[in-house]
Amino acid sequence: MTTTYQFPAVADAVARLPRVVDLLAARAQEHDRDAGFPYQGIEAVHEAGLLTLTVAERHGGAGGGLADTVRVLVELGRGDPSVALLCAQTLLAHAQQTGAHPSSRWPEGVYRELLADSVRGPALVGRLPGAATASARLEGGRWILTGRKTGVPGAEALAWMAVTARTEEEPPREGVFLVPGDSPGIQVEPSGDQLGLRASASHDVLLLDVAVDPEAVLGLRADRQPGPAHVPEAWANIAVPAVYLGVARAARDWLVTALRRGDADAATVAAVGLVEVELTGAEELLLSAAGRVDDSARDTAHDTDRDGGSDRDGTDRDGGSGEALRRSAAVRMLATRAAVGAVQQIVAISGSAGLSRANPLERHLRDVLHAHTLDPSDAELLRAAGRQALGGS
Repeated sequence: MTTTYQFPAVADAVARLPRVVDLLAARAQEHDRDAGFPYQGIEAVHEAGLLTLTVAERHGGAGGGLADTVRVLVELGRGDPSVALLCAQTLLAHAQQTGAHPSSRWPEGVYRELLADSVRGPALVGRLPGAATASARLEGGRWILTGRKTGVPGAEALAWMAVTARTEEEPPREGVFLVPGDSPGIQVEPSGDQLGLRASASHDVLLLDVAVDPEAVLGLRADRQPGPAHVPEAWANIAVPAVYLGVARAARDWLVTALRRGDADAATVAAVGLVEVELTGAEELLLSAAGRVDDSARDTAHDTDRDGGSDRDGTDRDGGSGEALRRSAAVRMLATRAAVGAVQQIVAISGSAGLSRANPLERHLRDVLHAHTLDPSDAELLRAAGRQALGGS
């Protein structure tokens, strides 16, 4: 018997967004100071229906698209980017059920567990990448995970962990192992004391013989064999920079408010204008790319319905594996650089006040610089952009 869940619609969730952003912003400085996990903020995002925005309609969700996700993450990032980053990973996990290559989708039984958890409360999903840092061995018909994942955002509060690991077979394979956050053998080692996004509580996760059922493993393939191109890769490249554009928007808002208290000269006004143009251009870039992915997803859904509910060739026919996916790495780099550059320019305009602990601007600078620490790195994105260009047209 299939259980049907009911989550808030996109319009209802977005209507609650301003109140949620205000709540996040009110406590962002406190969480930054003590590096405490923002439980109240995550709860507020969940109660508004924003954390489940991308749950597909067939699962009782709003079916929010990538453009919806970008708009929401910009606003959440403006309130508290730590909360926004944590929510981004969960939104991407739900979106993966619709747009991904079949081998990358969560098995229906496991995904129903995630949905049930999402009804009971905030069910955060975290990615634990890096196959070399965890191993998996078959024992008694189950996979046993061992290893350490460093700097895992939200480690102490994750309902589910998507752990990338390498098997101990010959030849070895790599895959993603879906693990409930309260599984025996999972230990969180408080180690996070980073400069930016301090409330993300990015601690180390130890995997001490964690058992995983075979049906909770995604995309096992030979070591170094490339996996299928699929829409969630484009989603991540387009959605995550939205968090940092939100930080830049918060910095811009502070600067504008500060300048309105005095008389800004013509050079300062022009500098602010340049920041505004760059941020607007970056947001439009993300939304344009998101729109292409959303259009492709709608086309694929129409084709699937027309063909009787299944892909004829068993492969991902979403157009996101075409132009949008080929360009997504470049889009991510451009948007992230725009966000970082804008905040740095705002600090320069503001002078000594920009680096005063009495003002939030120095926090925004620390937070936006965190973008450079995320996986994939700039070097990896450049290689991906090059491969996409050479493999495309």
